[in-house]
Amino acid sequence: MSGRLTVVGLGPGDARFLTPEAREALEQAEALYGYGPYLDRVPSREGQKCNPSGNRVEGTRAQDALAHAASGAHVAMVSGGDPGVFAMAAAVCGEIEEGPEAWRALDVRILPGITAMLAVAARAGAPLGHDFCAISLSDNLKPWDLIERRLDAAAAGGFVIAFYNPISKARPWQLGQAFARLQRHLAAETPVIFGRAVGRDDESIAVTTLDKAAGTPADMATLIIVGSPETRVIARDGRAPLVYTPRMASPVNA
Repeated sequence: MSGRLTVVGLGPGDARFLTPEAREALEQAEALYGYGPYLDRVPSREGQKCNPSGNRVEGTRAQDALAHAASGAHVAMVSGGDPGVFAMAAAVCGEIEEGPEAWRALDVRILPGITAMLAVAARAGAPLGHDFCAISLSDNLKPWDLIERRLDAAAAGGFVIAFYNPISKARPWQLGQAFARLQRHLAAETPVIFGRAVGRDDESIAVTTLDKAAGTPADMATLIIVGSPETRVIARDGRAPLVYTPRMASPVNA
């Protein structure tokens, strides 16, 4: 029997954001692996074994799932958002590269999901309408000075920037430092979007400016989008503003 490991993106939260392809893979899997709160989002079926694990054991989780698949089982690894964006697909690939030859022979499939920056952008308007990039503010896996250099480059290059992993109890200062760094390059009135738990019952969207962003509440369920010099805000009476970045850059900033 040939083993299979499918890495599945669950999207931002609610089941309606799950793709039909991902839903089918979850239903067909004999066993599910993933971070506990993500596995809680997946309806289990009779005979399907769930294997939850903690937030900082990605390598061990990937190894366990690969070993199970190598025994001939059909296994699904769940990941929030898109598994290829700061998530489990890279961890799985890394373990395959370093692991036994049997893992390279597996049928490995990676199924996309709606990543947080796309979900937040859609709620706010079209802030990713022109060139953009994504940066994780977590310095658990890379040094902070590297993050600062990337912030400088992205802001100086005119990119809209999406912040993943912006702040946590263990990392309380990095977000404020990031905003201060960006103020060296961007105007105070640059739009900033805070999207928390998009796709879930406690979803919230807040639009502010770079000079006020440090005072806006955020946590690990928050995705932050910092606009470029081109990004605009359309105020609307009685409705949330629309934030967008025109597809054509102005000649001055091109």
